[in-house]
Amino acid sequence: MTTTRPPPADRLEPAAHGPRRASFLELFFDLVFVFAFTRISARAFEDLALEPGGSAGWHPVTGGGKTLLLVLALWSIWQGTTLTIGRYDPYHLWLQTIVITSLVAAMVMGVAIPKAYTSYGLMFAGAYVVAQLSRPLILFLALRRYHLRQLKVRVLVVYAVVAVPWLVGALLPVMPRVILWTLALAIECVAARTGWPVPGLGRSRLDRWQPAGEHLAERYQQFFLIAVGETILFSGLAYSARSFTPARTTAFGLALLTSILLWRIYFHRAGRILAEAVAMATQPAAIARSAADTHLVMVTGVVAAAIGYELAIEHPLDHPEASWIALILGGPLLFLAGRARFEYEVFGRVSPSRWIAMAALVAPVWVLLHHPLLYSAGTAAVVLLAVAVADARRAHHRPPEPAAPPF
Repeated sequence: MTTTRPPPADRLEPAAHGPRRASFLELFFDLVFVFAFTRISARAFEDLALEPGGSAGWHPVTGGGKTLLLVLALWSIWQGTTLTIGRYDPYHLWLQTIVITSLVAAMVMGVAIPKAYTSYGLMFAGAYVVAQLSRPLILFLALRRYHLRQLKVRVLVVYAVVAVPWLVGALLPVMPRVILWTLALAIECVAARTGWPVPGLGRSRLDRWQPAGEHLAERYQQFFLIAVGETILFSGLAYSARSFTPARTTAFGLALLTSILLWRIYFHRAGRILAEAVAMATQPAAIARSAADTHLVMVTGVVAAAIGYELAIEHPLDHPEASWIALILGGPLLFLAGRARFEYEVFGRVSPSRWIAMAALVAPVWVLLHHPLLYSAGTAAVVLLAVAVADARRAHHRPPEPAAPPF
């Protein structure tokens, strides 16, 4: 009679993809990103004039691009760690080591963000490289199955290659640094979407990945809530820093209303049944990967809106800079664009209200350039309110719409 020996306790195996909630360590990991987003806001204020007439030329555009690059780096850490936890046992010591390493690295990156393009560049890049290299290295050491270890070798090789532009760029002036860091992120993105190809080692087939739908959906929801929470935090800090004038109070009220509407629009049906869509999809790996990109777009829009409303609270009656309006209106616009794609991923269609709302945010820009910033904040809030009302009317007295993913 033969018996099956259990795997050694120090070895890691893929987890069964049954229903699973996020672990407490994952929620602790998320707290670091609350801090990191506050540093992103501080970085954005370095690139945007705080007084009317202070910005000129392309400086706000280039500054915004540099800030976005830092957001993408943080997202890469969060997503890579989250996808890893979703594939393996989150309570295993090896997995907890990965999460804690990423947590510490993300914290160091958050500290370095305000001066990532000056004196803290090596601090930011070094922490990023440690987080990305340690994850496949630890998995390679922990996994028992040969084919799983092969994948980690390919991932490790790719991250070792891109570590060079990250670290070299940190030692160079601003523009070469931005170019090299952008190149590094682009290589990582292409490699992840093509199966981590390495000469002589081949590539992985992405369609073999079976994501844990419930866990992945919950993690995306939690990350989105972090971003929305930042809008409330930024608005509250900005409002409490000075006297409570009627104009500033109005701007604060609009900021709070916008935060509530962003939450409402995201979670209206599609945001609640992503796990169901992943389970029903014929290509669950494709919808999981697509949802990751979609949430990056939505979160970026929310962060931009948070910075814009902070500006609105600081300067509600001032003549606006174009970059200020771009944040106040462009943030919700980016969020709605991502939310439209999210709706397509879950239901295979997009509500007309999304396109109408995006057009309504773009149409009045020229007029708003000649009116106080409070008008722009009000416009964004009214448009989002109209979307929320349209969603509520469409669902009124109707059974909940089931998921119908196109993948």
